[in-house]
Amino acid sequence: MYLSNNFIRNTTNVVINTKKCVSLWKQIDMAKKSELKEPIVAYASLDDRSVYMLINAIKEGIQFSFFEKLARKIPFTLREWSSYLHLSERSLQRYKKERGTFNPVTSEKIIEIAMLNKYGIQVFGEQKKFNIWLAANNTALGGASPKKLLDSSFGIQLIKDELAHIEHGVLA
Repeated sequence: MYLSNNFIRNTTNVVINTKKCVSLWKQIDMAKKSELKEPIVAYASLDDRSVYMLINAIKEGIQFSFFEKLARKIPFTLREWSSYLHLSERSLQRYKKERGTFNPVTSEKIIEIAMLNKYGIQVFGEQKKFNIWLAANNTALGGASPKKLLDSSFGIQLIKDELAHIEHGVLA
């Protein structure tokens, strides 16, 4: 996937933390066992080790319990999540009932959205302001609301680039 230099310079740092501040190595062991518990994806310094940890977590699949905690923090409806993840609402309900693990493609999309949300909070200072921005039509994004672009990696990248512009005071 292509990442702009601006995005790499400003946001390519990922850390998976748990509420109990489990070390990164311990987290990758959990990911290998498909037992990601309460991770919160955040931007921080990305080194080779954490990149590979994230890749391994995605390959192993994100558990529904992680998604559920994330979904509570990011105020999207079930219908919106199903659209972004290219799953039916029924499939999401089935994952919930069976406490399933998402496939790598869906897991990657969940992580991308979680990282975007963290970056948006970093830029706007709070979730509420970021949510308002996500819902508003944006001239720099061709008049579309950023929320409508979350269903593709290219759309997420456009949103990240626009957040980087805002962060650096370059408003279009």
